[in-house]
Amino acid sequence: MANDALTVAVLGPGGIGGLLAGLLARAGHRVICLAGEETVQVLREDGVRVRSGRFGDFTARVEADTVLREPVDACLVAVKHTALEAALDRVPPQALGDGLLVPFLNGVEHPAALRARYGPGLVAPAVIRVESTRLAPGVIEHGSPFAEIDLTGEGVDRERLGALALALEAAGPVTRVLDDETAALWAKMSFLAPFALLTTLHAVPLGDVRTRHRDELTALVQETAAVSRACGGPTDPAQAMARYDAFPPQTKSSMQRDAEAGRPLELDAIGGALLRAADRHGVSVPVTARVVRELTRAHA
Repeated sequence: MANDALTVAVLGPGGIGGLLAGLLARAGHRVICLAGEETVQVLREDGVRVRSGRFGDFTARVEADTVLREPVDACLVAVKHTALEAALDRVPPQALGDGLLVPFLNGVEHPAALRARYGPGLVAPAVIRVESTRLAPGVIEHGSPFAEIDLTGEGVDRERLGALALALEAAGPVTRVLDDETAALWAKMSFLAPFALLTTLHAVPLGDVRTRHRDELTALVQETAAVSRACGGPTDPAQAMARYDAFPPQTKSSMQRDAEAGRPLELDAIGGALLRAADRHGVSVPVTARVVRELTRAHA
């Protein structure tokens, strides 16, 4: 992987993928967005248009196609779990070659599945902390005053990870490389799961969850921390509660927004994965099990 301009594919140029595509293209990297025909046509004609208080309002020219047709330094995977299987058809392993596959996905189970498909040394899971929304094809609104990325990956060459981290950091997001993949993924899961499950179940923003449903939130945080601990991840329920309390009260989870829009939920990737991990390690999670059960019935 070169130390200067990279060739980066972005699978799913939505809220996250579109923001990263725009920032990387603006920084001088070659970006190929992979999407459906309608989005591809818009991106070819108009580029990626980003509205951001943090990074400014700008338009960046990108390439776009419905499938990856040539090797790249890295392919950022920024689709939802619910669309992942179909979306991966746009990235044939033979086309990716030895490029890094960098999934920005919720949950903890996807790295194993992706390694089985693309190879053990090429999958570099990433965690991003940002609020970014696709308003229309090619139109991205970055609403948070921050954008932070953690890159990791068991068995992935650290020099290649470092080069990608430098490119991302120079493009805008604060980026770091972490050695412990399990800790990185469970740190996100421990924060995301209670937030996503409860805002979606009660159909209210975080401010209402942490006041009207605080006991339930506390129980979910404690149960998720126990599962994280059993899996070798971090555990700090007090820190999680403090982070929730610091967020703007109107904050909604992406799962809640999907429910409001009638889109499929990442319930299995988040709640289901949490329950499966608890079962494997013999951790009791009665509140989590009830919440997931109620959400499953409500959104069947």
